[in-house]
Amino acid sequence: MINSDRLWDRLEQLGNIGKQEAGGITRLSFTPEERAAKDLVTGFMKEAGLTVREDEIGNLIGRKEGKNPAAPVVLLGSHIDSVPNGGDYDGPLGVLAGVEVLQTMQEQGIETEHPIEVIAFTDEEGTRFGYGMIGSRGIAGLIKRDELEQADKNGVTIAEAMRQTGLDPDRTSLAARSPGSVKAYVELHIEQGKVLESRGLSVGIVTGVAGPLWLNFVLEGEAGHAGATPMNLRRDPMAAAAQVMLAIEEEAGRTGTSVGTVGRLQAFPGGVNVIPGRVEFSLDLRDVDEAIRNEVEQRIYERAKAICAERNVTLKVELLQRIAPAVCSDDIQNAVAEACEAEGLEAFRLPSGAGHDCMQLVELCPVGMIFARSKDGISHNPAEFTTKEDCANGAQVLYRTVLSLAKQA
Repeated sequence: MINSDRLWDRLEQLGNIGKQEAGGITRLSFTPEERAAKDLVTGFMKEAGLTVREDEIGNLIGRKEGKNPAAPVVLLGSHIDSVPNGGDYDGPLGVLAGVEVLQTMQEQGIETEHPIEVIAFTDEEGTRFGYGMIGSRGIAGLIKRDELEQADKNGVTIAEAMRQTGLDPDRTSLAARSPGSVKAYVELHIEQGKVLESRGLSVGIVTGVAGPLWLNFVLEGEAGHAGATPMNLRRDPMAAAAQVMLAIEEEAGRTGTSVGTVGRLQAFPGGVNVIPGRVEFSLDLRDVDEAIRNEVEQRIYERAKAICAERNVTLKVELLQRIAPAVCSDDIQNAVAEACEAEGLEAFRLPSGAGHDCMQLVELCPVGMIFARSKDGISHNPAEFTTKEDCANGAQVLYRTVLSLAKQA
């Protein structure tokens, strides 16, 4: 059995780094707060008897050797960076549960055929530079050197921030793992939703991670005086945008699996007494099934075109990001299901709507995830909370899953 008291204590210790007056956590990548968090976790890894290093992209890695050091490694972990004023559990649970799993193995003298590594991935959230999953992209060999020139709000690029912390951005390709070197990746994470809580379940088995499609809609009409322009003579892009947003809600809601979110809306020139001349809004569209997501995207586009044509408003749709969904390995899902049943927990399967590092690793190795229940589904918020019992249940399921994947000797 994993040590639930030790896991909980470590979560609380890590939660004190980057603590804000408002009660949340702010630990952005390549900052003193992140460095302090890495140093603390390094200490935990060493207490667990692991060999610790940081790779060329800044991933913190603790390794437990296997009976066959040349065998493909089993990876587990998550991230310790946060969004601004975020919660204590999004990311840290997966890293610290991974450390706890390996420390329990060490204490019980358990050997595995395959080596096991727990990783705290660099910058999963993408908050600072608008470019996330840097560490997992690096391990998967998906980092392009020019992408490291993206800058934060102060004009500091990823490459510059790396140099400030002793990393060489020209060496990031060395972090990539070779084909066949990784057997599997499995991650414990809080759900960040309400499905498990609504069903009274402590943990869940993730079937796949929905891929985010980000679009920017630009609607242009004709600016005019709010009092002097009759309603029938207006070319109002805001009215058209309102119709398009309702169409987004309807089309995403038709499938039962898709979600569509307009999170940003801007009107120009933005005067109270001015009919806007241009309106821009974002769309975040997700589904675990890429074909379904693409069909919803096309229906939204066709309806938007028709709405804008009827209102004599021009439409331009810009692609910001298109990430393919990640399907979790059947073998890993089954291993997690067996672990749940061995712990007396229901083997309930559900998709993840939020993005995770495993999305970058699907071409490198089979991936899987375990969810722990989130109170009220709240995340990216100081009120984010997962109980000690649920954290322990998730860690115990992770423990049994890793033993199965790494083949207990």
